[in-house]
Amino acid sequence: MANINKQSFKVCCCFERIFRFKAAEPPEDIKKIFDKYAENSIMSLDGLHRFLVEFQGESEATKEDAQVIFNSLKHLNMFQRKGLHFDAFFRYLFGDLNPPIFSEVNHNMKAPLAHYFLYTGHNSYLTGNQLSSNSSVKPIIQALQRGVRVIELDLWPNSKKNGVAVLHGGTLTRPVELIKCLRAIKDNAFTASEYPVVITFEDHLTSPLQAKVAKMVTETFGDMLYVPDSEFLMEFSSPEMLKRKILISTKPPEHNERQRRKDSGGATDKDNDEDDRDEDEENADLQYKQLIAIHAGKPKGGLDMLHIDPKKVRRLSLSEQQLERASKTRRTDIVRFTQRNLLRIYPKGTRVDSSNYDPMLGWSHGAQMVAFNMQGHDKHLHIMEGMFRANGGCGYVKKPKFLLTGSPDNEVFNPEKSYRVRQILKVKVYMGEGWHSDFHRTHFDLFSPPDFFVRVGIAGVPTDTLMEETKTIEDEWIPVWNQEFNFPLSVPELAVLRIEVKEYDSSGNHDFGGQICLPISELRTGFRAVPLHDKKGVRYKSVKLLMKFEFESPE
Repeated sequence: MANINKQSFKVCCCFERIFRFKAAEPPEDIKKIFDKYAENSIMSLDGLHRFLVEFQGESEATKEDAQVIFNSLKHLNMFQRKGLHFDAFFRYLFGDLNPPIFSEVNHNMKAPLAHYFLYTGHNSYLTGNQLSSNSSVKPIIQALQRGVRVIELDLWPNSKKNGVAVLHGGTLTRPVELIKCLRAIKDNAFTASEYPVVITFEDHLTSPLQAKVAKMVTETFGDMLYVPDSEFLMEFSSPEMLKRKILISTKPPEHNERQRRKDSGGATDKDNDEDDRDEDEENADLQYKQLIAIHAGKPKGGLDMLHIDPKKVRRLSLSEQQLERASKTRRTDIVRFTQRNLLRIYPKGTRVDSSNYDPMLGWSHGAQMVAFNMQGHDKHLHIMEGMFRANGGCGYVKKPKFLLTGSPDNEVFNPEKSYRVRQILKVKVYMGEGWHSDFHRTHFDLFSPPDFFVRVGIAGVPTDTLMEETKTIEDEWIPVWNQEFNFPLSVPELAVLRIEVKEYDSSGNHDFGGQICLPISELRTGFRAVPLHDKKGVRYKSVKLLMKFEFESPE
C-alpha cells in the first residue's frame, strides 16, 4: 500500500487544507482466512494451495499454480523462503494473478455458428456520429483488436461511379475506399482471437461494381476467405472449423433475366446486344454470389419474415424497434428462428449520436448479432463488453441451452416470464486503490481528496436487473467500504455484473472513477482483484477494487 504522507489543497491564496494520505488496513475477513491457512503467521506452499482449492473454489489448482504465486512475490521484502507473511498474501490478493474471471476459451466451440452470441459492430467504419463523422479504417482496427468478430461495411459507388466507397449513405459522412477497409481487416482480423470474422455488406452497388468487389475480396483475403460449397446450407459450420477464416454475409444479388426475344428468323443485332449485356450481368452476379457464406434477407413469396426453411439457413436483420414490436407478440417464434438461423439487431436510425440500446432484449431472444456502435461509449456498450469478456474474450459466447432447445412439451424460453430464483450472488465490496497513481491529485476535487462510492448490480432479464450503492467514503484515496449485497438470479446465464465507482458531488453530477462489467457465468468465487476501466473500456494501470464473490442456492 502507499506510504503515509501529506497532501495539501489550496482553498484560497492564504489558506491550505492538509490531509494525511494513509494506508488502509486490510479487511478483517482476509486476516481471518490467512490465519486459517497459515501456521505461526506464515502461509506455506501447501497452505496456499489449500486456500486456492477450498476457499477460492479453484478445484483444479495445483501446487505448481501456488508456486507461480510464490515466485511472483519473491521481489517483496515481506516474502520469505518458507512461505508468505500476511502482507505478501494480501498483496497477492490485490494483484494481477488473482483476476475475477477466467482468461481462457472454455466453451464448446464445435457447435453451429447459430449457437453463439457474436461480438458485433454497427457501421464499423465511422469515427463518430452517424451524420457527419469521417469514415476510416481506424475504428475497424480498434474493434478487431478488442475482439469484435462482426464488421459492417456499407458499400456505395464512389463519386465517379467507377469504384466502391464505404460510407453511411444519405448523410454527410465522408467516405473511405473499400480496399483500405478490406486490407485493415486482413491485417488485424486475428490479433485478438483466432475465431472467424464475419463481414456484413450493406450493398448499394450495380452488378459491375459487385464484380469488382468480388475480385477485390478474393485477391485481398485469398485462402483466408471461406467460400461455402453450396448456397443451400442446412446448418452453419462451427467457429472451431472456421478458425482464422473470413466470411462474407450479405443479400445475394437478384438478377432479373431479360426475356430473350425469339423469332423464327433468328435474333437481331439488338437482341444479341441485349443478350450479351444480360450474360455479363449474370456472370458478375454469380462471381459475387459465390463469395457469400451467410445469405441475408427475408424469404420470398410473401412468407413470414421468421419463416424457418428446413432446407437452408440464413441471416435476418431487424432494427431495435422491430425487435421490440415482434417481441411483444412473437417471442417464442423469434427464439425458435434463432435456434438454427442468425438474427442481427441494429440500432434505430434516430441514434445519430452513435448511442446504443439495451442488448439484453436481443440476447434473451437468442439474437446472435446484437450490433453496436463501438464508438458510443455508454452503459450499454459496457454491458456488451462485459458479456464478451466471457470465453477468454474470443468474441464468441455459447448461448445457454434453454435458447437452443425447447422443453419436452415444445415450449421455448420466454424472457418476459418470471422464472424461479436459481441462485443468489453475494458480492462484498471491501476497498479500492490506485486512483492516487493514475489521476492528478486535483482531478476529482480541487480542495480535498476524493469521496468515492461504488454502484454494483445486475444487467439481465427484467426480473434480475437491480443496482445497489455503497456508502460514500469521504476524503480518502484508498476507500474502505466493507459492504455486502445479495442479488437473486433467475437467469444467471444472461446476467452481467455491473460495477461503477463514482466520486460524490452534492449537485448529483458525480464524477466518473472507473467501471467494469463481468459475465456472471464466469465469475470466480472468493476474494478477487477487480481491475477498473475508463469510459472507453481501456483498463487503468493501477485502479482496482478488492471484492468477494459467492454463489448460494435459494432456500
